[in-house]
Amino acid sequence: MLKTGEFIVKHRLLILLLGVLLIIPSVAGYLHTRVNYDILSYLPGDIDTMKGQEILKEEFGQGGFSFVVTEGMTDREIKDTAERIRDIDHVADVVCYQSLTDLSLPEEVLPAKLREVFSRGDASLMAVFFEDTTSADSTLAAVEEMRRVTSEKCFISGMSAVTDDMKHLSDSESVVYAVIAVILTGIVLVLTMDSFLIPLFFMLSIGLAIIWNLGTNFIGGEISFLTQSLALVLQLGVTMDYSIFLWHSYKEQLVRYSSREEAMAHAIASTITSVVSSSFTTIAGFLAMCFMSFTLGPDLGIVMAKGVVCGVIACVTVLPAMILLFSKAIDRTSHRDLIPDMSGISDFITKHSGAFLTMAAVLLIPAVFGYRNYGVYYKLDSTLPKELASMTANAELSERFGMNSTHILLADTDLEPKKARQMAGEMSRTDGVKFVLGIDSIIGPAIPEEMVPDSIKDILKSDDRQLILIGSEYEVASDQVGRQIDELSDIAGKYDSSAMLIGEAPATKDLIDITDRDFKVVSILSIAAVFLIIAFTFRSASLPVILVSVIELAIMINLGIAYYAGTELPFIASVVIGTIQLGATVDYAILMTTRYRTERHSGRDRKEAVGTALRTSFRSVLTSSLGFFAATVGVALYSDIGMISSLCVLLCRGALISAAVVLTVLPSLFMLCDGLICRTSAGFRSDRETGIIRRFALGH
Repeated sequence: MLKTGEFIVKHRLLILLLGVLLIIPSVAGYLHTRVNYDILSYLPGDIDTMKGQEILKEEFGQGGFSFVVTEGMTDREIKDTAERIRDIDHVADVVCYQSLTDLSLPEEVLPAKLREVFSRGDASLMAVFFEDTTSADSTLAAVEEMRRVTSEKCFISGMSAVTDDMKHLSDSESVVYAVIAVILTGIVLVLTMDSFLIPLFFMLSIGLAIIWNLGTNFIGGEISFLTQSLALVLQLGVTMDYSIFLWHSYKEQLVRYSSREEAMAHAIASTITSVVSSSFTTIAGFLAMCFMSFTLGPDLGIVMAKGVVCGVIACVTVLPAMILLFSKAIDRTSHRDLIPDMSGISDFITKHSGAFLTMAAVLLIPAVFGYRNYGVYYKLDSTLPKELASMTANAELSERFGMNSTHILLADTDLEPKKARQMAGEMSRTDGVKFVLGIDSIIGPAIPEEMVPDSIKDILKSDDRQLILIGSEYEVASDQVGRQIDELSDIAGKYDSSAMLIGEAPATKDLIDITDRDFKVVSILSIAAVFLIIAFTFRSASLPVILVSVIELAIMINLGIAYYAGTELPFIASVVIGTIQLGATVDYAILMTTRYRTERHSGRDRKEAVGTALRTSFRSVLTSSLGFFAATVGVALYSDIGMISSLCVLLCRGALISAAVVLTVLPSLFMLCDGLICRTSAGFRSDRETGIIRRFALGH
């Protein structure tokens, strides 16, 4: 590795120039990476709800749809509004009561219930069908144009409208996330490092790595808005350790070597060896998410694993070049350590290890209970600001028409009209169903289908399928709508075995079932991966159990707090925290364990080795955790997107909890299990002890 370090030092100007020039293709790649704002689109394509979406698009030329609520408008105004919306690009068609009675179907022959579906008092309802899927760029553009051409008396509801609002909200906040994270992390680094200028070069180096990472996302074509929002703050928080390690190593090497170049070459060699090994646990945690069938996991996992790799590369190439080029300026801004000496605290923890173990045992019971019982939400728009246009429209739809979700039933087009009406009648009597609207319920038994205009039949019938809208008063992701979906599916199955129930609520029900299985798999895989890495690194049978148990305790405390605080967490919280907090903060434990092994191998006794390991690791663990905290806490407090805010709350809190547990419980476990660790791990006994044991085993 020393030759690598010498090469980097020798060609530092070229390396720095290359790193900066990579911004150009990275920016181009970033601008050509589509951002997906629809979480449900990451469901696996082989389930019925996703297959149904494809059938809807291919056979009906429709994807997403929205309900538009109008207030205080005349029939003429409503028909004119429907026509303006129908003329918008990427709108497939519009259905409202006024348009039906204007298409050769006299009002007196239409079923009386039909008017009740579309009209309540001075409020009317129209269904707008889009040519593409809910979150397609063309659909979102159509929603924006609908808002432009309609009056303030129109409220555009549905997932497409919510997605459009989410897009604008996320895009407006992303830059602020970066600014807040950089400022707060910079403050922490200024207070914890020994130079006022070195944090700037840390930020520039990590900033380049973030740009490289985001620029390579075009390879996958698109990333989720959640990944884009979290990638910057996570990469900043997770990879900051590597820069700190390089700087400390460089300062140590300056004592040994008179030449800055020589000192940096050795520092790079040392950093590559340590950081690459350390980064494996973090990368393993992220890559475990790739085994989820819910493909948001691979989306986030791959991007963050790339981010760690980019962070490591920037740390051992660009950062050394910056430090050497600006070494004089860095020296002029040096200052004394602002963090007080932690020897007293370290000695107290070591002396009272039994008390800290008792405290951990007492905390374990409520932590496990809270971890298993915290509330989870799956309704993706439930935590968005209520003043958003889509949220106002959804509230109007609920208040005026009693509708909180809409299902689409795709049935066989050859289903006999009589049976179709019987099925619709049975569904209408299902708890929570507000209406069932298909071609047979629109025309009723009095009108032959031949009399129905083609424009209406094209919306509701294809060669193979017919489309039936089902309005529900139950909210998406509620237990009531879950039971309703099961009952509606059973009814449909009696009349048509090929029928499919699709829409936001059925897709969310699939999301609940699929992610529950996925998260268990990811949790097991991430723990197993980190366990094996630790076992291989320390050649130990006991240390993987101890280190993973310590971080898992911190994770359970973190998620358990949500239960006792009465806070509902987004459904993806457990997998994000379970992998990221484990992968990123187990490094704190590895750092202390490495020093503990060194001290024991040098012949120190148990208490002295543990005390030295804790004392020398305290500052690094504290700095690292505060950096992670700073990178995420600002976003947690600022973001109006509940999912992002909640995840960042967990991440910033988790960093502090992991640090606290590692600095108190881990050294206490070392004190308790020292004998077991030495017997089951390589490199913990001194050469003298090893020789004695070997001679004893040979009978000498």
